[in-house]
Amino acid sequence: MDARDLLRRPVLAIAAAIRSGEVSAEAVTEASLGAIAARAGLGAFLTVQGEESLQVARAVDAARARGEVLPPLAGVPIGVKDILATKGVPTTAGSRILTRSGEARPEDGWRPPYDATAVARLRAAGAVLVGKCNMDELAMGSSNENSAFFPARNPWDPTRVPGGSSGGSAVAVADGMVAGSLGTDTGGSIRQPAALTGTVGIKPTYGRVSRYGVVAFASSLDQVGVFAQDVASSAILLQAIAGHDPLDATSARRPIGDLGAACAAGAEGARGLRVGVPREYFGEGVEPDVERAVRAAIARLEAAGASVVEVDLPHTRHALATYYVIATAEASSNLARLDGVRFGLRREPPKGGLTGLYRASRGAGFGAEVRLRILLGTFVLSAGYHDALYVRAQRVRTLIARDFERAFEAVDVLVAPTSPTVAFRLGERTTDPLAMYRADVLTLPASLAGLPAISLPCGLSEATSERPALPIGLQIIGRAFDEASVLRAAAAHEQGSPRLPAPPAAPAST
Repeated sequence: MDARDLLRRPVLAIAAAIRSGEVSAEAVTEASLGAIAARAGLGAFLTVQGEESLQVARAVDAARARGEVLPPLAGVPIGVKDILATKGVPTTAGSRILTRSGEARPEDGWRPPYDATAVARLRAAGAVLVGKCNMDELAMGSSNENSAFFPARNPWDPTRVPGGSSGGSAVAVADGMVAGSLGTDTGGSIRQPAALTGTVGIKPTYGRVSRYGVVAFASSLDQVGVFAQDVASSAILLQAIAGHDPLDATSARRPIGDLGAACAAGAEGARGLRVGVPREYFGEGVEPDVERAVRAAIARLEAAGASVVEVDLPHTRHALATYYVIATAEASSNLARLDGVRFGLRREPPKGGLTGLYRASRGAGFGAEVRLRILLGTFVLSAGYHDALYVRAQRVRTLIARDFERAFEAVDVLVAPTSPTVAFRLGERTTDPLAMYRADVLTLPASLAGLPAISLPCGLSEATSERPALPIGLQIIGRAFDEASVLRAAAAHEQGSPRLPAPPAAPAST
């Protein structure tokens, strides 16, 4: 069996091939590392753990040779977004503030003395962690162009963005470098890049997966999730990292259930499913190709036995403003610790005392977008504006959550576009922050409500003289802690729909 081809197969198929001895874990890991090196121009990884990952793979092969029972993900290559702490491995969160030198060298990054819980659980499941994936700085961005080091590029067209902030994690899976990857989703940072790269990305319910070891952006919104090539693989990876963690005060004590079993019905899973279609998700700004593909996907679910009704989520129009009040306020508070004293890059000023130290260190360490959001958040929390902005935004957040609660009285899941557009060109929106922020307009409401949501491919746009055919994402949103229904609906659509081809070959360097 060709190990490189195996990387595009489902996670459990890779694990089974390794367990049976059909292929060695070392060969699969070598194939993964070779793919990363060959496609380095796509910018998917900031750090590659070459020899370390091969050592883990060899240990898996040795355990199999001794006849030991292997854990479920033994030998499966996985990428990790660089915002999750990995013991002894450079962790930068895409920012110079977490490097020793302040230069654009990821290898200078902070080396945590511990693993994030999600990382530790993947290790316990036998996964081979091959490296740290590129991302927008401190998870602030929708295109991966805010990385302090270099942008990630979309394998479908390297002149276009892969989405963000988990762009590198999406590219690594879309291009077949790894079988799956970890990302984080604050306002759409898993689902939007999944849509733009033709991968499956799931954001679980807030509290379903521990946030311990995640460099915090917005604590009431951040959530760890996964990317994979197919729905069942995303379920298996989510199963591995989910569950209560005493190290995270927001971690929920709720049963997980068998997420893999939720996908088992395939296309039959649509039968009897009540699907809601929110009118507000098909308004101005949604490209015609996107609406066409999503409505065709809804029609396929209906033909497979689902009942489809339109629903109203009237406060959706306030989600963008609400998110950028709450998220920036929490970012301002969380990032205060990165001050050159307790954590982060330290720059000694020629004069100015402690204030000068803060100014010099944070000015050198933070990029323009992060500085902008810190300033916005500080303003939001300032005396005289806290009640008018932050408290009011929290009230609107409650109204958005109640909209979803009312909708779920009549339906099991909601189905809509993930992104209003397909992947846009690198540099196209960097001078227009509002246009960039609107890239997440359809993913923000579920984040504000803390609900589980998945994005999976539902077709390609029409190729034109200006752009090739590009992936379109279908978003499925469920009730809190009902990932099973989300996965059931996603698997039903996946099984009843044509699969996307692999992205076209791209140059090794760009």
